[in-house]
Amino acid sequence: MDVELIEIQEFLANHPPFEQLPEAVLEQLPRQFVVRYLRRGSAFPPPDDQAAHLYLLRRGAIELRDEQDELVGKLAEGELFGDVCLSDEVERALRGETLEDTLLYSLTCAQFERLRAEHPAFAEYFADPTTKRLRKALDALTEPAAATGGLMTVTTRDLLRRKPVMASPSLSIREAAGIMSAERASALLLMEGEQLAGIITDRDLRNRCVATGLSTEQPVREIMTAAISTVDADALGFEALLQMTRLNVHHLPVVDGKQLLGMLSTSDFTRFQSTSGVYLVGDIHKAESQHALEAISAKVPELQVQLISSGATGGHVGQAVSAVTDAIAKRLLELAEAELGPPPVPYAWLVGGSQARREQSSHSDQDNALLIADSMSKDDDRYFRQLAERVNDGLNACGYIYCPGDVMAKTAQWRQPLAVWQRYFEQWIKRPDPKALMLASVFFDLRALHDPAGLFDGLHEQVLELSRNNRIFIAHMAANALKHRPPLGFFRNFVLIHGGDHDRTFDLKHRGTVPIIDLARVYSLSSGLASINTVERLEAAAETAALTHDGGANLIDAFELINTLRIRHQASQLRNGEKANNFLAPEQLSPLERGHLKDAFLLIDRMQETLGQRYQAGRFG
Repeated sequence: MDVELIEIQEFLANHPPFEQLPEAVLEQLPRQFVVRYLRRGSAFPPPDDQAAHLYLLRRGAIELRDEQDELVGKLAEGELFGDVCLSDEVERALRGETLEDTLLYSLTCAQFERLRAEHPAFAEYFADPTTKRLRKALDALTEPAAATGGLMTVTTRDLLRRKPVMASPSLSIREAAGIMSAERASALLLMEGEQLAGIITDRDLRNRCVATGLSTEQPVREIMTAAISTVDADALGFEALLQMTRLNVHHLPVVDGKQLLGMLSTSDFTRFQSTSGVYLVGDIHKAESQHALEAISAKVPELQVQLISSGATGGHVGQAVSAVTDAIAKRLLELAEAELGPPPVPYAWLVGGSQARREQSSHSDQDNALLIADSMSKDDDRYFRQLAERVNDGLNACGYIYCPGDVMAKTAQWRQPLAVWQRYFEQWIKRPDPKALMLASVFFDLRALHDPAGLFDGLHEQVLELSRNNRIFIAHMAANALKHRPPLGFFRNFVLIHGGDHDRTFDLKHRGTVPIIDLARVYSLSSGLASINTVERLEAAAETAALTHDGGANLIDAFELINTLRIRHQASQLRNGEKANNFLAPEQLSPLERGHLKDAFLLIDRMQETLGQRYQAGRFG
């Protein structure tokens, strides 16, 4: 096969739906395609194509118009135009023009129909709507599922938590021990150039040096173990554990071909199996001090990495991480009450934002407030101020940084009796202003974490009743929801950040998940629904006039896909010892993932347009 045919084959193998075809078919298919070069301004489809064709855009851009010369769409790299093969005579009237020099691969409709007839997976792409493809993409993204869990699904590569600690075997034993001490490593890998020459452990230092009286100025190779077993980076965790058990060793180097990636120890397996949400929450309940909670909280990033490695979705991670955050906050409240004494009047500790929605990733910033019984006196605020300061400061020490906007219980404005909170919400809903809309993402997503007297229930019911009956407020909320748009350009290309620390990336949170969170909040408030979690809101709204069943299901799939990609990106950063963020470069995704992400962004854009038209939200933007 010549170079041009190989290039076509590789392009097909990385673009839907051709990636669904067997390898043998992909090897032959390039010979069936006709390569067309169209200059800028050329008619599309090419007038000299006598038969109808399916077109795959390899490079360039095409503008499509209907019989009335109205612009109906644009094609970009990797996109298909097959209406003439799939639809009726009305849609055959679509015609276009190339906006730049364009390269096309074309296949006759007859050849296309044979592929559909012979390969069901290929045919499903054209039968399925975009949203069904999103569901399949999400299923593929989270395979293998965590049904078996733990070490049966995670690879040794994913178990590694630090870069290898290495030294030369010519160093003295004393120098080697110094490196181990400084790096807090229980073992040291000894390298000769790029080759692994040996390993020493704490046990070797004791048994082969100290116990025998060997001078610490001797070369460390004198006490190293040279016959070393390694494990492949793609081997499953349980295989590595079996190998260590069989060899009776506590350390096992991990290699990718000839490259040394790091080293596993028995403590890595202990940590992996102990950083489940259930284990952490159990430890939190038993913690007797803030310092103990800080140590437990340090394991939360590990929990996120473990869950993603086991096939969890972003939703699963959010539920688990939020449960840990809830437990830490509750324990801090208990410790504060133990120190300050019982509260003078009933109160409710409220959490907002992602914690309230149970959609946190590891160590988000904190959003919280205090709702206090109206029977409180002015003197009582001293107690609640101290309570709030202890909890807010404790959360910050545990990695949940102070809210940049001071939306915390220790801020006097957000530590108020019930009557004041009722007045806040009535003002926000009846007279919405920019500040009220800014606070909506926190205070219209509230959940009571600690509320023995049930103070929050009545307030929440009042808020839902006020919002459901106020169309102007909902219209303002809808306009606010349209401010976060997906990063998709007119040609379905990603719109990237230019310059700064996140050059040539896009924000998967504020341009991906937040638009869906905002949509779900509007649907929920407009129908007076009590749900806070985004998926639960969409499910509930789909049972009302606010949202169709298909619309709800489609947004849930898009949300889970984007959120899972976001959490997976963060897990990769945490695994590499980096600080997690939401900024992803398109090249970090496979071509298939990029295509599915574009489908999700396009769906969000359409749902936002529908919402804007329904409430004429542009008047309030």
